[in-house]
Amino acid sequence: MSHGWQGERVRLVPLDRARHLENSLRWINDPEVTAHTLLGDKPMGRLAEEEFFAQQEKGDPHSVVFAIETHAGEHIGLSGLHRIEPRHGVASTGSLIGPREMWGRGHGTDSVRVRTRYAFEVLNLRLLLSNVHAGNERSHRMLLRAGYEECGRIPQRYWKRGRYEDSILLMLSRAKWEAMK
Repeated sequence: MSHGWQGERVRLVPLDRARHLENSLRWINDPEVTAHTLLGDKPMGRLAEEEFFAQQEKGDPHSVVFAIETHAGEHIGLSGLHRIEPRHGVASTGSLIGPREMWGRGHGTDSVRVRTRYAFEVLNLRLLLSNVHAGNERSHRMLLRAGYEECGRIPQRYWKRGRYEDSILLMLSRAKWEAMK
């Protein structure tokens, strides 16, 4: 694919049902992949995932979701901007790397950096927010490496597989991002 937003390791490309649906459906229903996400405890059926893809393909004014592909074109995950508030210049972020063999290799961090560039340079946002479950050390480190900083914690915010987990709130301002460039 010759289009998309490219980083050092990955490219963020528009979702395409034919190229990305099957992997997305498999990952969202994999308990290990979704162990630390808000998704994954309720089975996601094909129809629901197709509706999500259709909504994204039509263009949702409050959300932008990309497929993460390697430079070789292998689909390895999803990365998105959600609850976009143009008036305030704010969005929430989230990412998922599906194949276990791609975990811990820098693809997630690169995808966050590319998504951040898109959010600030294209959408003209000023603040990105994210939250991770306290047990999700990998995502927490990824966001910190990409420049996010921890700005709060909500104790026992989420019920996840038998226990309550804290929610760690993180943010990245456009001013901090520009100073890091």
